[in-house]
Amino acid sequence: MSKKILIVSDSHGNNTNLRKAIANMGETHDMMIHLGDMECDPDIIKGLVKCPVEMVKGNCDGPSGLQTAKIIDIGNHKAFITHGHRYGGKYGIGEMKEMAKANGADIVMFGHIHEPVLEHYSDVTVLNPGSISKPRQDGHQPTYAVMTIEDDGRTDYSIVKL
Repeated sequence: MSKKILIVSDSHGNNTNLRKAIANMGETHDMMIHLGDMECDPDIIKGLVKCPVEMVKGNCDGPSGLQTAKIIDIGNHKAFITHGHRYGGKYGIGEMKEMAKANGADIVMFGHIHEPVLEHYSDVTVLNPGSISKPRQDGHQPTYAVMTIEDDGRTDYSIVKL
């Protein structure tokens, strides 16, 4: 059975759209990743789902005990997750890719810029789900990402508009 991972960022204390994204996924997600700027207690986010939650601290998050970056296992992948503000956001993709490779990761996930990014390179996939509450891209539509890992190991990513 395939695995589905809900990936969100930049909810900024407004969890209305986050709840909608969770509802859209139904009971089918196996993990949620929040890439920072929650601006609420991390336990509130964790309480919204019945699956494991991985989180990192964003530049707008207060003291929370969360790390600003870490490596996590997702199926047969390793992901370097960070909010991205310490790496220059969109301008720091090269640095984030190098951090991922140095740590054996084949995926970079970051937030901060409030715009979705999905780029596949020969050695790493770079993903930003955009902002679930304060989008900045053309059309200003809130977005999140879904990562699907099939039983045969094939991995697909999609950016979803609310």
